[in-house]
Amino acid sequence: MQDLDQSKGRHALTPSYILALLIFQGSNPVTTYFRRLVDPTFRGLYQANAFDLAIMLPYFFVMAILAMYGLHRYALVYQYFKNRKNVPGPPPEVAVWPKVTVQLPIYNERYVIERLIETVAQFDYPRELLDIQVLDDSTDQTQQVARDCVERHQALGVPISYIHRDNREGFKAGALHEGLKTATGEFVAIFDADFIPPADFLRRTVPYFASPKIGMVQTRWSYVNRNYSVLTEVEAILLDGHFAIEHSSRFRSGLFFNFNGTAGIWRRAVIEDAGGWEHDTLTEDTDLSYRAQIRGWQFLYLPEIDCPSELPVEMNAFKSQQARWAKGLMQTAKKILPQVMRSDAPAKAKVEAFFHLTANISYPLMVFLSIILLPAMIVRFYQGWFQVLLIDLPLFLASTCSISSFYLCAQRAFYPKTWKRTFFYLPVVMAVGVGLSVKNAVAVIEAIFGVKSEFVRTPKYRVEAGAKNSSEWVKKKYHNSAGLMPWLEVFLGLYFACAVVYTIQNANYVTVPFLLLFVWGYLYTGTMSLAQTYIDRLRFGAKESPVPAPLSAAAPAAAAATAESSASD
Repeated sequence: MQDLDQSKGRHALTPSYILALLIFQGSNPVTTYFRRLVDPTFRGLYQANAFDLAIMLPYFFVMAILAMYGLHRYALVYQYFKNRKNVPGPPPEVAVWPKVTVQLPIYNERYVIERLIETVAQFDYPRELLDIQVLDDSTDQTQQVARDCVERHQALGVPISYIHRDNREGFKAGALHEGLKTATGEFVAIFDADFIPPADFLRRTVPYFASPKIGMVQTRWSYVNRNYSVLTEVEAILLDGHFAIEHSSRFRSGLFFNFNGTAGIWRRAVIEDAGGWEHDTLTEDTDLSYRAQIRGWQFLYLPEIDCPSELPVEMNAFKSQQARWAKGLMQTAKKILPQVMRSDAPAKAKVEAFFHLTANISYPLMVFLSIILLPAMIVRFYQGWFQVLLIDLPLFLASTCSISSFYLCAQRAFYPKTWKRTFFYLPVVMAVGVGLSVKNAVAVIEAIFGVKSEFVRTPKYRVEAGAKNSSEWVKKKYHNSAGLMPWLEVFLGLYFACAVVYTIQNANYVTVPFLLLFVWGYLYTGTMSLAQTYIDRLRFGAKESPVPAPLSAAAPAAAAATAESSASD
């Protein structure tokens, strides 16, 4: 009798336990999970402890935030298709063409500056209405190359001037501000050193300023070296997502979007009205864009006009570029978001501005997730499959699978005949996104805590589609230092390789593909950085290749034709 009483005490007939006995009879995942929650019998098998909670609460918190930004990608795709008919019609005829200043900001770009000047000098626009400025902050041989090229075109009657600063105060923003002091154009077109704008660029963009409300016109980037390597293909896919979906979705929906720093043209009065170029962020283009749109100016995005450019062929250069953009956007978020929220902009514009400017917070969250993922997997393994399918899987689909739909839709928009080949690159695209997370996370954290850093420009080596001696860039100057970051990335790759082994040993095969993305991503970016820093230098030697010979008169046209061919692939 005593035993019976003890037994009854051990299995107290609580309401929840009675409900379990009455409703959930039999054996299935729901029954098992419910009984683990309410039946005291299972207290000896698994009970959440302090360690588990310390792992799982941050795990779910991070996954929920990443899922939120993933759902935002779905929303952008939805808005892109929903508002696909909201595009500007043909511009009106121009009776009197305005004067345009073309600014070419450069810093140590000895391999591509002459190509840029030669191309801009052949613009199909009245020469008396052109004012071309080469804004050179260079400290190396680029000064002489650029100066000689400018003097040669001045002798041919091209309205071009050379402006050199002895310091880099304000970096690119400072150079653009300095140029405006002597600029004579009503409009200002800006091109970075690695761009090859088409000859009719101004004739196709200026007419859209017929409306006095239009403050800036942005065109699409295309790439002369897209097919150079797997890395450049991935870079092109990433940028196409920005130009095809993000820009189009925001513009067509009447939301704020940004000038990309190049391949666009501004109404000069807008720059002045918005407060001019400021250099307290590394993305001066986005900063000025938001300040102008807050004041009521409208922007146009014209994806049908593409401007060829050169993608970074070196992993370290690509990573530095992405880190600069990530840090700059977070700096802009700290500076601009309070102004946006206080402005008269519609609520939907404020929400989109928040997601746009803070999206890079996902990088430190991804690194944090990488650190706790293995212990979280161990805890989740003992909690059972039902929780994984009920909670983890939806969060995974929201945060990860949104990337696939986002970039596939972008490729289909720009390349309707060949977009299916993107399926083969998607695993690499996702892996590279993971691999970039370490360096970008550091950049974002620096921005949050106000750590200042130099504007690290992305070196270009004049690597074009179909170019001979495609590995010549290895012997050229301007290589970015790898530092210790690649070693950390390799370590994380090996860490996740151990996680894969553990997962297989415990027959948790469903999570293996997800973990392999982390293995591949960290090892790919880390080993490629180290290989291009050390192995390629040893293989090709330290002898520097010469500056390219002057371009012939036909060279810019040939380069543009090559770019158009590459963009149509």
